[in-house]
Amino acid sequence: MIFLWAFVIGGAICVFGQICFDVFKLTPAHTMTLLVVLGAIGDGLGLYDPFIEFAGAGASVPITSFGNSLVHGALEEIKKDGWIGIVTGIFKITSAGISSAIIFSFLAALFVKPKG
Repeated sequence: MIFLWAFVIGGAICVFGQICFDVFKLTPAHTMTLLVVLGAIGDGLGLYDPFIEFAGAGASVPITSFGNSLVHGALEEIKKDGWIGIVTGIFKITSAGISSAIIFSFLAALFVKPKG
């Protein structure tokens, strides 16, 4: 059953993104930002962790989970270190993903020739 819910929830998040493109005529950057902010708000309200427990990868794989990770790290570190924890917490949890994106983008730029 967990696979079904992961598929349904992950698909619903993707459908919402596609609706933002097609109906509201948002750019990919605006849509991505909206989804990250919605994930961040969900974590700030304490709703995203139960959502991940219910939907599994359907909620932890989409870009909304990045917003969740940003806020989750900041909230954990602010309790430990005070206000400086906002900055350190954001990078503590998301640094692997950001570093991977930079490294793989660099490698793609080296080995792939754009068509145009």
